[in-house]
Amino acid sequence: MTTNDGIYYLKSFLSPYLFGLRHLQLSNMLLIPGSPALSKFRIMRLLSDLKTIESGVSTLTARFIHFVDITKELSDAELSLLKELLAYNSPEQSTTLQGEQWLVIPRAGTISPWSSKATEIAQRCGLSSVKRIERGIEYSIAAKGNLSDDVKKHLSALLYDRMTQTVCFGESDPDFFAEHQPKPLQTVDVLGQGKDALVTANKQLGMALSEDEIDYLASNFKTLGRNPTDVELMMFAQANSEHCRHKIFNADWTIDGIKQAQSLFAMIRNTSTLSPKGILTAYSDNSSVVEGATTQVFIRNPMTGEYGYTEEAAHLLMKVETHNHPTAISPFPGAATGSGGEIRDEGATGRGSTTKAGLTGFSVSHLKIPGFLQPWEDDNGKPERIASALQIMLEGPLGGAAFNNEFGRPNLAGYFRSFEQAVIGRDNEYRGYHKPIMIAGGMGSIRPMLVNKQPIPPGALIIILGGPAMLIGLGGGAASSQASGSGTEDLDFASVQRENPEMQRRCQEVINHCNALGDGSPIISIHDLGAGGLSNAVPEIIHDCGSGGQFELRHVHNADLGMSPMQIWCNEAQERFVLAIKPEALELFAAFCEREHCLYAVIGKATEQEHLQLSDSLLGNKPVDLPMSVLFGKPPKMHRKVERISPPKTELDFGGVQLDEAIKRVLSFPAVADKSFLIHIGDRSVTGLVARDQMIGPWQVPVADVAVTASGFHALTGEAMAMGERTPIAVINAPASGRMAIGEAITNIAAASIEALGDIKLSANWMAASGYQGEDAVLYDTVKAVGLDLCPELGIAIPVGKDSLSMKTVWQDRTGELTMTAPLSLIITAFAPVTDISKTLTPQLQDVADSVLILVDLGLGLNRLGGSVLAQVYKQMGDVSPDIDDAVLLKGFFNTIQTLNTQNKILAYHDRSDGGLLATVAEMLFASRLGVTLNIGNLGDNVLAALFNEELGAVIQVHSHDADEVIGLFKQTGFSNGTCIIGGLVDGQQLSIRHADKPVYSASRAELQSIWSEVSYRMQALRDNPDCASQQFGKIADDNDPGLCAALTFDVNDNITAPYINTAKPKIAILREQGVNGHVEMAAAFDRAGFTSIDVHISDIIHGRVSLAGFSGLVACGGFSYGDVLGAGGGWAKSILFNPRARDEFAAFFAREDSFGLGVCNGCQMMSGLQEIIPGSENWPRFMRNTSEQFEARVVMVEVQPSPSIVLAGMAGSRLPVVVAHGEGRVVFAGDPAIAVKAQKVALSYVDNYGAIAEAFPANPNGSPLGITGLTTSDGRFTIMMPHPERCFRAVQNSWHPQDWQEYGGWMRLFRNARVWVS
Repeated sequence: MTTNDGIYYLKSFLSPYLFGLRHLQLSNMLLIPGSPALSKFRIMRLLSDLKTIESGVSTLTARFIHFVDITKELSDAELSLLKELLAYNSPEQSTTLQGEQWLVIPRAGTISPWSSKATEIAQRCGLSSVKRIERGIEYSIAAKGNLSDDVKKHLSALLYDRMTQTVCFGESDPDFFAEHQPKPLQTVDVLGQGKDALVTANKQLGMALSEDEIDYLASNFKTLGRNPTDVELMMFAQANSEHCRHKIFNADWTIDGIKQAQSLFAMIRNTSTLSPKGILTAYSDNSSVVEGATTQVFIRNPMTGEYGYTEEAAHLLMKVETHNHPTAISPFPGAATGSGGEIRDEGATGRGSTTKAGLTGFSVSHLKIPGFLQPWEDDNGKPERIASALQIMLEGPLGGAAFNNEFGRPNLAGYFRSFEQAVIGRDNEYRGYHKPIMIAGGMGSIRPMLVNKQPIPPGALIIILGGPAMLIGLGGGAASSQASGSGTEDLDFASVQRENPEMQRRCQEVINHCNALGDGSPIISIHDLGAGGLSNAVPEIIHDCGSGGQFELRHVHNADLGMSPMQIWCNEAQERFVLAIKPEALELFAAFCEREHCLYAVIGKATEQEHLQLSDSLLGNKPVDLPMSVLFGKPPKMHRKVERISPPKTELDFGGVQLDEAIKRVLSFPAVADKSFLIHIGDRSVTGLVARDQMIGPWQVPVADVAVTASGFHALTGEAMAMGERTPIAVINAPASGRMAIGEAITNIAAASIEALGDIKLSANWMAASGYQGEDAVLYDTVKAVGLDLCPELGIAIPVGKDSLSMKTVWQDRTGELTMTAPLSLIITAFAPVTDISKTLTPQLQDVADSVLILVDLGLGLNRLGGSVLAQVYKQMGDVSPDIDDAVLLKGFFNTIQTLNTQNKILAYHDRSDGGLLATVAEMLFASRLGVTLNIGNLGDNVLAALFNEELGAVIQVHSHDADEVIGLFKQTGFSNGTCIIGGLVDGQQLSIRHADKPVYSASRAELQSIWSEVSYRMQALRDNPDCASQQFGKIADDNDPGLCAALTFDVNDNITAPYINTAKPKIAILREQGVNGHVEMAAAFDRAGFTSIDVHISDIIHGRVSLAGFSGLVACGGFSYGDVLGAGGGWAKSILFNPRARDEFAAFFAREDSFGLGVCNGCQMMSGLQEIIPGSENWPRFMRNTSEQFEARVVMVEVQPSPSIVLAGMAGSRLPVVVAHGEGRVVFAGDPAIAVKAQKVALSYVDNYGAIAEAFPANPNGSPLGITGLTTSDGRFTIMMPHPERCFRAVQNSWHPQDWQEYGGWMRLFRNARVWVS
């Protein structure tokens, strides 16, 4: 039986056979038990949580169970191979199973990403009888007495994700592989029942159609003389949802009885009309494109595989999306698919492009961390099916980071805000973010000839690129257009998608091949599949050029044959694109797809007649047969009639507030506090083009103002992005909050070297509780303030953005209905071309004794505290907020900072925002560990106002002899009384504050930074291994920690390859498998050292297109081959070992005496799995899950150990920083690790900042014994390592580097050593 909440109660069947057996074969399904699914600390944490629900629970175990669908009985050899493939992770531990067995498995009708990749690996290893492998987790739970069904339900909620999984209680028979009959096409009886039939369907299908739209549909189908199908209705609902059509932003407005002259969208477009400079596309594509620098672009020839440089414009594209509703329902997949969808938006810009760097942001209600409740936090309740703020921030950032990591995009910026307060004078009404904001954005690059989509001619093929259809994510566009809690729970669940970033990587590689052909790209036009799936994207791509189309439903790749036509056409299975290509280009396009193991399907063609026909050859009907004019017709235009309502306000009252307590609270507030727990989980080095990430200085403190990337591997030009948001101010003054968001984005991005203020382009993401009292009017007023006033005054355009206008949550408790509405929330992201990436300013104070700190105050001494963090930590808001009172002043600020940067007059820079001056200076202290004394006597009589106001501004450090000139420059731009010296450096790691020549506060850096970092520590301890979190937190107190350094035994600027510059270039195979994402920067590093870098996919070797015999070297690159299924690098290694042709090729290459190889990160893990065919690799370890049980992206110190490694020749004894980015880097030896050390097989070891071998976290990021992180063979020809030298071979690629490094960093020697050896 099954309950209505998706929990299954099934008959006893499997478990008696599973217990104690190594495998079980049942008809066509094979069951193979696996390794433990959870580590000891996760078991203990989960057991503790279970006991809070049912104290009688005594023990818990968890192990993987594999279900294998086979077409025939496997032979002994095949079974042995299958068991070897599934023997990943730690070896199975014999466990005595006690109590009840519960099985957590994927939801019926879905295929997990794990399954897709595990199945591919098995088939590529020759197991053709394996149709599908799926995996579940079997929990054994022992308790005193029997557990009731109700208790089971509550306990199981801790064991599975209800969005993507099901729990089978007891001994059960999961119906994984049953093949169901296709569900039929449905029609709605409009002709018989009229409008009422549509009203009913609207509710049942969750279409969120307005009454006007229902009338429109009823009229049109009566005219057509037939009833609509459910496919047509759902397609119309998605295509015309608020999510897709932005009806409110295009509406007519009447406010307080006065008709407004312009729509919201018209006012936004006004900014680009008045400031069009540099804009290539705006509002008309998936992303906006602006002019970028002309540079040497590194491009892979798709015909030969050879990498090379082409000089052309590297145009900048930008996009920022939201994924609020799915993240509220299921944080990890919600945030993951939010990031994935935005990445696809960038890839589907023009005729194809590629993303370059990402950002992720979150606004939630208060965290209420267990054991760390804060004085400003209250428990106001929430809807049961909405995740808590704590759950969102523990799981959502992991989802966003995981997608970026696995796809291969560095996440370089973001924000995190918590806000929740009761509405003054109103019971059961709150302001906050129970419905969170989840921001996913980024910037990319596009070739100049591909900026614009081409018209699609009749006969052009329409192709789906990417994974199969499956029943995940249905009606997401409509669901996200409703207030959370107002729809039905089942439809909420259905609207959440599932992520598969490795599949998206494959799609992107196909697109990259097409892009490399330039004008000859097979792609005419491209769209991503997002909300509404095919039902939205397919009509959209043909409608854009005034065409129609004929399509066949059964040509769509389908993972669940039991789906109805509506489910196939409308599901939101991710990682798909729809493309138009010319018929003659199909063969070439298919070859690209075959090489990348990427699915594609030709589903139909474009037609001249503007009519959409979808046929179903299986069921013999036409699910869609509509004129395009009906689908994209114009139901009556929305007209919003609203009134302004003055929000309730009260004056701030800080009577009795003590300064030391205020500082402690402000530094502990999430918007101010350390964001490390959100940053270290995200790869910030992949691509090798990152010039400025979030982490600053030798102690890697996350306080950067701006993210910066290089436009190429030779370039000093680049791109910058920065964020701004001041949403709590909207409770007091919404237009001011909009202006301040733009102001903050500008003061952040000002840290980059930008030629002119007008070069900055903004993305505006608007969130509001449309329909809630007064919110529509404040939305209009804020858009007007930004679009008609501030941006035109600044000369800045907003060419891209998004709106999400259902930011209201409703729920019931014993007191009645409760509501929480978000304040009007404008999230700004600023983008700009950068003239010199090496001149990016940071908050790290420089150790210059004769220097001063200058405050540049755009508030000109007003010190307004309304909406500040200080107000919030005392449960207040205030009545007067900061604002931009004079746009000319902001322009002058930006121009002066740029002038001073050009003149090298600024030593350090940090903007003032959340937490005020106190937070700004404290973060500069943390980044530099240099003592600071502040004298705030010139900032007014009110110490709290001086320290904690959040007026726009910045603190800069300059030489004392430059101070008068600097202040004079600001005065010339209008800062009559807004610029003054506020302090300087002092000995000791201390912050001292004086006012009116009296000391008012003093504290050590260690004390302040510990307060600032405790939120991050506690979140990390709840999410990851708490021992690792504790070790990292404890390091803050060490005042003697010297930080990162570089002590080299060689001359970093000595080019040892100089004698070979004019000689023939040896060829190196840049080896990759599906999911590898670090190949381009690896190719660039070897190219710079004098090699010819050739792209080689494993499929090239398996199919005989490429032989390794023609290469001097090979390098296995980093990434997530097969999504790290079957162990990191394990699937890749086994696909070589168990494929005869591939095994012979690699064995022959390794056996040659004139060959060499390097394996990095995922390539390191893979090569460690090839020990049996690599001579001299005895004693190499396996690489297992990090001790922290988290993906760790950090800059760490390593020491080059004495070894025969040819790529590390002459480097022994050197200690230098390097980036790591991995989740499975802990070495596990079959024997004693000391044996490998003694045999000089160890080539690299982690060391701490004092130079000692590191085994503690985070200096050792994965827990490897003896700090081991790189190994080599007996003769040194083959070396493997987890760190990424290819991502920091240029000095500017390093998050921190010594000032005397010039063009190259220390790791360039590794690549040059390889070139010298080959010679």
